[in-house]
Order: sequence, then structure tokens, then C-alpha cells
Amino acid sequence: MAKTLKLDPNTDPTQENLSKEELSERRKEITAFYKDNIPHLTVQAEYEALLADIEKSRAERMQAQMYLAQAYAAQQEGNKADPTSEDAKAFKEAMEKAASNVE
Repeated sequence: MAKTLKLDPNTDPTQENLSKEELSERRKEITAFYKDNIPHLTVQAEYEALLADIEKSRAERMQAQMYLAQAYAAQQEGNKADPTSEDAKAFKEAMEKAASNVE
């Protein structure tokens, strides 16, 4: 179990007159404290990275859905775009990609 440091909050360690032995002991305590917490922080970092990946995937999926919805709405409104235009090609490509992801 991690040893907790017992420092008086009313004293500034930089203002104390500590002996070399006391300074060495304090450094050892602080180093041990940080080393004890590294495994927990590593797990937390992995957790946060996974959450970020999930949020990024959700945002990308939402963006793709919005693009498809807008393209479909434009198509339904009678927007007779040239089938060889860049927008038409991009829409067709997105629809094919979405269809392949569903299967």
C-alpha cells in the first residue's frame, strides 16, 4: 500500500532548514509516492485514450450520416445534379461505402 506523505500544509518545505539526511529521506518518500502511483496513472491514461477513440469514431459516424442525409435531401428536392459531377461521384462512393459497412 502506498505510504502517504505527511507534510504540514502551513510550512513551506523550501523554507525549512532540513539536514542532508532529512532532505534525502524526503526525496526518497516523494520518489516512492510517485512510483507507487505510476501503474494507476497508466491505467487511467489507457482509459482516457479509449474514451477519446470512441468519441472520435462517434463524431466521424455522425458526420458521415449528416453528409448522407444532406445529399439524400438534395436529391429528393429534385436537384438534378450531373451524374458525372464531383458531388455525385462522392455521394455514390459514400453510399457504396455505407452499404458495405452494413453487410
